[in-house]
Amino acid sequence: MTDGATETGGPGDPGDPDTGSDIGPDSEDVEEVRLLGGRVRLLQPRVGYRAAMDPVLLAAAVPLGGPGRVRRVLDAGLGSGAAALCLLARGLADPNVAPDLTVTGIEQAPAVAALARRSATLNGWAERLRVEVGDVCAPPGPDEAGGFDLVLTNPPYGEAGRGTPPPHAGRAMAHVTAVSLAVWVAGCLARLRPKGRMVVIHRADRLDDLLAAMRGVAGAIEVIPLWPGPIVPGTPGAREARRVIVRARKGVRGPVRLSPGVVLHAVDGGHGALAERILREGAALDDVLSDAGGRGP
Repeated sequence: MTDGATETGGPGDPGDPDTGSDIGPDSEDVEEVRLLGGRVRLLQPRVGYRAAMDPVLLAAAVPLGGPGRVRRVLDAGLGSGAAALCLLARGLADPNVAPDLTVTGIEQAPAVAALARRSATLNGWAERLRVEVGDVCAPPGPDEAGGFDLVLTNPPYGEAGRGTPPPHAGRAMAHVTAVSLAVWVAGCLARLRPKGRMVVIHRADRLDDLLAAMRGVAGAIEVIPLWPGPIVPGTPGAREARRVIVRARKGVRGPVRLSPGVVLHAVDGGHGALAERILREGAALDDVLSDAGGRGP
């Protein structure tokens, strides 16, 4: 068991590329890890996809305080449930913030969905996290279409035929999808109510694709870069952001806004002070940015 902010790995879902069948209910290949300084208990595979920093940052980027209500949330591409569980931990920590918060998670692999259900029970949130086996890109059912206040998603970072997928089946599923990012985003937006919010974490070099997928449907877009580390004396300069968080509102017009962002690591390679507040203390990203006045170490 690991008492840490994150484990190594990448975005997406663990398990076999079709069913996640290598993760049995009593499998010795499943382990429990701790997120948010131990406040969240997560079951995940020992090998293959393992929850990393991204879902924790994604959950922190959800603006529970509005504007607009945030009661019914969809995690599109749930995986083992790291983002959903971290969001519930923050939302339920203060009864004045989001007392009615519920999360529905859509996960394609049945065995992975089963892990998420077990994790929800482990944390005492079985009634707060509803796990569905399904396809984010399929047309939503009548109870889902336009019904969510907010959709958060950590889409697979690659598309089939572009680049070399990881050798392990679970990580390949996590990193590569057979559909385009535009189709994935359209599936998310179809489930969002008018003026509802979408929160995405993705590769910085795919920002153009992501913004194009939202164009004409969502606006008031905010781009939050996640910088890997500060400028180190004696080096050419700051390293490029590898990840971005993008927030948008369905059917709302407004210009794109670029946030100063957050520096994730200190010079020594450990988590920076701002990242530590999110990853260990469960702070909201907006609170961290507000207190710091923007990007910091």
